[in-house]
Amino acid sequence: MMDTIRFTWMFVIPLVCSPLVYLIGRLELLVSSKYGGRPLLRLLSVRAWAFLVLLASWVPYLLALKEFSAGTHLEFAVEAVWLRADAISLLLAGMVLTLGTLVVLFSGPYMRDEIGEEKFYAMLLAMMGLMIGLGCAGDLFNLWVWFEGMAISSYLLVAFYREQPASLEAGMKYLVQSAVGSVLVLLGIALVLANSGSLDLAALQTNQTGWLVDHRLVALAAAGLFIIGFGVKVALVPLHSWLPDAHSQAPSGISAMLSGVVIEAGLIAMLRALGAVALPLDWRMLLLIFGGINMLFGNLMAFRQTVVKRLLAYSSLAHVGYILLGLGVALYNGGSAGAQGAMFHLVTHMLMKGLAFLSVGALIYGIHLRNGRHDPLLVSELDGASQKYPLVTLGLSIALLGLGGLPPLAGFMSKWQIFAGGFGTGNGWLMALMVFMALNSVLSLGYYAPLVSRMYRRQAGERVLAGKDLPWQIVTPLIILALLVLLLGFAPGVLDGLTVPAGARFVELFGSMP
Repeated sequence: MMDTIRFTWMFVIPLVCSPLVYLIGRLELLVSSKYGGRPLLRLLSVRAWAFLVLLASWVPYLLALKEFSAGTHLEFAVEAVWLRADAISLLLAGMVLTLGTLVVLFSGPYMRDEIGEEKFYAMLLAMMGLMIGLGCAGDLFNLWVWFEGMAISSYLLVAFYREQPASLEAGMKYLVQSAVGSVLVLLGIALVLANSGSLDLAALQTNQTGWLVDHRLVALAAAGLFIIGFGVKVALVPLHSWLPDAHSQAPSGISAMLSGVVIEAGLIAMLRALGAVALPLDWRMLLLIFGGINMLFGNLMAFRQTVVKRLLAYSSLAHVGYILLGLGVALYNGGSAGAQGAMFHLVTHMLMKGLAFLSVGALIYGIHLRNGRHDPLLVSELDGASQKYPLVTLGLSIALLGLGGLPPLAGFMSKWQIFAGGFGTGNGWLMALMVFMALNSVLSLGYYAPLVSRMYRRQAGERVLAGKDLPWQIVTPLIILALLVLLLGFAPGVLDGLTVPAGARFVELFGSMP
């Protein structure tokens, strides 16, 4: 098998083009202020260039996917910096490119004429490239660098509406907590390096240096630092307090990215780091405990919300819990069934939450932004929305019911795979936990279903009826995501080529449980 470096272009292209897109945006502003030439502006549109960059990024990704399916070893090294693309890397990259491409298309009219629009697209491309690079990191320090870059770029996007006090407050809270988490991760990396003499993830995961035998307490301390540091980004309860503010105050496209892929990228970073210190602790119980807490807390907090985006943000906590349960189940029986379900739920959650946030963003655009307001969308403003925006409310309904786990939507199939994996262990406690998961899924319908009911069964308010029409760039991503949610509900096996090896790779990261 031959090594290949072509896979690196899937994150090199957006990273290299990010500053170029910014410069194009500045040039667009210059031409607009000096000449006002609309045809030339369309040619120089920063939105169009950002979209073309992502289309170009799909080419190396598809080539890497083909090479991976053929058994080609995808890795590249510069001195001690290793980049390796495995099934988990490619799964994450596919999620980032799918949702990111649709978010760029959606954001064309949504972000048009906003101050700093060129910065928005430049930082979005940078964040996407950094997330893909994070998934390919082959050593702990390299992993931290990608993670820190992702955190900084996402912070700038959360605080994009800097003239709004609530947005600045959300961005500051996110920045402070992320910075503290990053410092803790760096301390954990220092402990590992000082005692093992290596940062290579492959060597650490197989304990080739033998350091875990004599330094189990140090490894345990490093693991604790990794859990807290990365756990902030993953929104593990009680490290989640930044999430509802950040999701609700960011532009809607960024809310979709935060919930759909940024949290998942943080989870993958945490799992890779913990895989390097897997022996001193039974990770099964830890994943199951965090999973149960996140599920219950997220669902209960969602009931109290009056702002739609905050409600969706809290529901993300619950879905992180479902994923952690699937991973914990996989480690219990040493098989990849639960992990496959968890990896599949990564994808379905990305699609459903992306659809939900973009649908809400479409309503915000039509009801508020085009009428000169930057107000959040309240739950009460969903009343009768189907009368004015039938396609958007249909997409939002599919997303909400899918998140609630109703068949035959994608959310049901991914939860079912986790559920079946838990019952397949034959362990009484795990089966009880699977029942707990099922009850939480039913509980979530207590806040999803009323939203759907409001949109179809209530009379539309004045603001909804006064809403403006939506351009095709906003509606098209919703249609694509809704179709994907339906497709994966009816044909979940479509992604087996990635979710099965990704689940198996997760089990390999942690080796034999004590």
